[in-house]
Amino acid sequence: MSNPPASAAPPSVRPPRTPWQLFWSRLRQRRIALVGGVLLVVLYSAALLAGFVAPYGYEREDRARFFHPPVRPHFSGLRLVVPQSVPVEGRQYQYEMRHDRVVPLRFFVTGDEYRLLGLIRTRLHFCGTDHKDHPVHLLGTDQLGRDVFSRLLHGSQISLSIGLVGIALTFSMGMLVGGISGYYGGWVDNGIMRLCELIMSVPGLYLILTLRATFPPDLSSTRVYLLIVVILSFIGWASMARVIRGMTLSLRERQYVLAARALGQTDLRIILRHILPNTFSYVIVAATLSVPYYILGEVILSYLAVGIQEPQASWGLMLKDAYSNYQHLQQFPWLLAPGAAIFITVLAFNFLGDGLRDAADTKA
Repeated sequence: MSNPPASAAPPSVRPPRTPWQLFWSRLRQRRIALVGGVLLVVLYSAALLAGFVAPYGYEREDRARFFHPPVRPHFSGLRLVVPQSVPVEGRQYQYEMRHDRVVPLRFFVTGDEYRLLGLIRTRLHFCGTDHKDHPVHLLGTDQLGRDVFSRLLHGSQISLSIGLVGIALTFSMGMLVGGISGYYGGWVDNGIMRLCELIMSVPGLYLILTLRATFPPDLSSTRVYLLIVVILSFIGWASMARVIRGMTLSLRERQYVLAARALGQTDLRIILRHILPNTFSYVIVAATLSVPYYILGEVILSYLAVGIQEPQASWGLMLKDAYSNYQHLQQFPWLLAPGAAIFITVLAFNFLGDGLRDAADTKA
């Protein structure tokens, strides 16, 4: 009698994955979101190390080279060299690159003093030259002879951090208040919503102008702008709270919320652990779209003279100086470098936001 055939080996069972593992798995499938994330990492890393990466300080002026065009280092043998620029006689803002007079581009050189990470005082810069007659203006200079590339990096510290501060305050407060309003309902919901409507009726532009007039005159422009963003963030939470409140009204009757309530969990724990995490799909998209609006809003504040002021640098202030004279834009297009930086940043946030939304959507 023949033996029965051996049974087939059971299929391998994939171990259960945590929600964060599922989220990361879905996010990796969206390449465009990863590209946006990498761009943002590069931008924020450059902003964090702006003093080190920038060849010069944001205040340094080269009075012999107003509106100097970008300098392109090139290889001479195995070395990167920088040509010398000489003003053309009889032509204003015209320069001749003397490739027969070059100096090597050096790395980790000593230059203008700055604070690394805002703490360590140092003069070490990533690149530069040892000769004042051979500057490294990678993106040219502006109307005061200041290096555009250096000011772009220093300005990114203001422009990129403003959005993060704004959404951190606005979304944290809006989510918490909206979750409490939708979860309890009744007179609590009615009172909070009337407060939100009152706050949303305050005109933001006039409030900015009023607040700017009440600030002490000895405050720096950076502190003034941060105070404005903080105050507007506490006002902007109202619209976020209304949206979260509507989502909470439908989530509070889900079975997992009822089960948590039956197990005796506190209301605050239920809101923070079970309701608000299920709103992240919307919150992530709204947050990534709000950061560019904060960055673009800085341009408007600069035009109204309530944002960053000279001699400090920000992308909005640099664009304001560029658009102050239309002829300058035609003759010196490198002044629009902050606009390109804003464009890349907005695209990166949008790419990342779309990918995070799709990855956080468990119904997809």
